[in-house]
Amino acid sequence: MTVRKNQATLTPDEKRAFVNAVLELKRTGIYDRYVNAHNWYLLNDSDFGDRIGHRSPSFLPWHRRFLLDFESALQRIDRNVSLPYWDWTQDRTANSSLWASDFMGGTRRGRDGQVIDGPFGSQGGKWVLSVGVDRRSYLRRGLGSGTPQLPTRADVDSVIAIPVYDTAPWNSASGGFRNALEGWRGVNLHNRVHVWVGGQMTSAASPNDPVFWLHHAFIDKLWAEWQAKNPKSGYLPANRTANVVDLRSVLSPWNNVTPADLLDHHRFYTFDTENGGQRY
Repeated sequence: MTVRKNQATLTPDEKRAFVNAVLELKRTGIYDRYVNAHNWYLLNDSDFGDRIGHRSPSFLPWHRRFLLDFESALQRIDRNVSLPYWDWTQDRTANSSLWASDFMGGTRRGRDGQVIDGPFGSQGGKWVLSVGVDRRSYLRRGLGSGTPQLPTRADVDSVIAIPVYDTAPWNSASGGFRNALEGWRGVNLHNRVHVWVGGQMTSAASPNDPVFWLHHAFIDKLWAEWQAKNPKSGYLPANRTANVVDLRSVLSPWNNVTPADLLDHHRFYTFDTENGGQRY
């Protein structure tokens, strides 16, 4: 069973294995398929039309499946690799080990936000961007420039305390846990982190920055925490609803999985806090 770990606890060998697997996916062109997919869905999701990956109840199951697919691709290269998560309530500064040159890199950047150091920096020559909103082929970040502070644990707890998964109109104006976690209302969790990182993370092609996966692995973990604390509150809408994916409708682009199939993460992986550590 795959165990997803806090990136702050990874050993040097675990960091190296994760980075090497990501670089291999990039070298073979497989990585950019994920960037293209996310780019397409974010640009085409709308508050007033069909919405699947964002601004909708299926934001969480869609990204859970997206992460599972990516993790499987990594494990085809190295079966011991799993997706780490970035707990941004703890690792909150540009000086965090997350941004060290042996992992995500990015602590040294020019005025244009160009990431120079680390395995995904321009100096290494292995991380050339081909999917994006402009012609710049290098990874960019602006750590802390777009918004000064990452969400706190108190912010997280206030969102996990919301007892209802989602509400009409099932978009970025909705009440409920999903929209507060996604960040369109309230204290702003998911969206704020994208803005804090800056650069490509603020675009539809945000997986161009490998930290995307660590951020979303933590968002996925927070959904699991909410489920454990609110066991009587299920995915909504439960019945067919215009423009959104209900509990038993298939998720595109896979078309062989529904939100109901993805509610229990224990079918696929556990988190390090579930194995002898702090439980939800």
